[in-house]
Amino acid sequence: MQGKDFFCAKDLEKSFPREKGIQAWVAVPIYSPSTGKVIGNIAAFHDMPMAKEQNQTAILKIFAARAGAEIERIEAQKKLEEANVELAKRLKEIEALKNLLQAENKYLQEEIKLNNNFEEIVSKSKVFHRVLQQIEQVASTDATVLILGESGTGKELVARAIHNISNRSKRALVKVNCATLPANLIESELIGHEKGAFTGALERKIGRFELADGGTIFLDEIGELPVELQSKLLRVLQEGEFERLGNPKTMKVNVRVIAATNRHLQTAIEKKEFREDLYYRLNVFPIQCPPLRERKEDIPLLVKHFLKKHEGKMGKKITNVATKVVDALIDYDWPGNIRELENLIERAMILNPGNSLEYGEWLPKANASTKNENGRPSRQKLEEVERDHIIETLKKVNWKVSGENGAAKILGLNPTTLEARMKKLGIKRDS
Repeated sequence: MQGKDFFCAKDLEKSFPREKGIQAWVAVPIYSPSTGKVIGNIAAFHDMPMAKEQNQTAILKIFAARAGAEIERIEAQKKLEEANVELAKRLKEIEALKNLLQAENKYLQEEIKLNNNFEEIVSKSKVFHRVLQQIEQVASTDATVLILGESGTGKELVARAIHNISNRSKRALVKVNCATLPANLIESELIGHEKGAFTGALERKIGRFELADGGTIFLDEIGELPVELQSKLLRVLQEGEFERLGNPKTMKVNVRVIAATNRHLQTAIEKKEFREDLYYRLNVFPIQCPPLRERKEDIPLLVKHFLKKHEGKMGKKITNVATKVVDALIDYDWPGNIRELENLIERAMILNPGNSLEYGEWLPKANASTKNENGRPSRQKLEEVERDHIIETLKKVNWKVSGENGAAKILGLNPTTLEARMKKLGIKRDS
């Protein structure tokens, strides 16, 4: 017999010549379980001469060995393909995690660069002690917190304190200022977008909610959030899910929400500027930050705190504060609150040449319109006080809003925030 007559599957589909000594045969093809193709044959022979019995056995062994080897090869190939699919899946997960960590690192680096108004809570007043009690009560829960208070009262400081003593403290506290972001970018900042989702979307962006997954998101100036985005925020709060711009896939997040505003939201609801259902969803645990004029016993402590905070940057150390200075600071009503006080102390350190803060022109003057005949603050509306103070400050800087010597810097506000307040209060140059 010649080997080629037995090794080719197509030959086994035909009868062998009788001169080969084979009287009858049966050949059964072996099919691949994955491709369905013939990968071998099992053959049985009848009336083969005894002289060639050894060849018969050898040939059958060869058939079986080749069939077995092919089956092993196919199984190995199948396992390799499955391993490649699993590897691709793991690589995709690693890539997503890498992108998330890069975004979180970028955000945290930006946070480090921020010049925060506070490094720690500084207070001995009974009024603010109530706030500290509320922070302790709510921090260990996942309840949504709404921090209310005038601009500059330390709402962000309260939010950071809640996060820092919560169970989420090991993850990031992600901040979004709804007043400073352009309306067309807020949605992208909150929920992110895919590459090409809109003009200018040159790469995928991970949104702040996704970045805060497992941690806390702080929505500052929530009252300035455009109405058209409030429904999407409500969905995230209620369902914990959203879709990135340009991606229909629903994403789930576990985020603790802390919001803050200096606006009277119920008035905004009446004006159809804020959704009532969103307000009730945010107002689970409200905390009211008192203005500085209601905690004036904290002013001497805060002055010392800010002097120490800025001494390195100024290259000087103030060791003495004149009594008249403290009295003047206590007598002032502080419409800009603690942020205004910090900016004033920073300016005073520049203007006072020695190591002492002395009484001088740098001190704010008590607004006569806010005093009654007993020399105490009158019940003038807050917006009127704020409007007068902003106008007074603008006049001092010749109506310059932004820049190093602008009104925004003096008032401790972001220029866009000041412009928004001016618009709301109807402040124009001819005011």
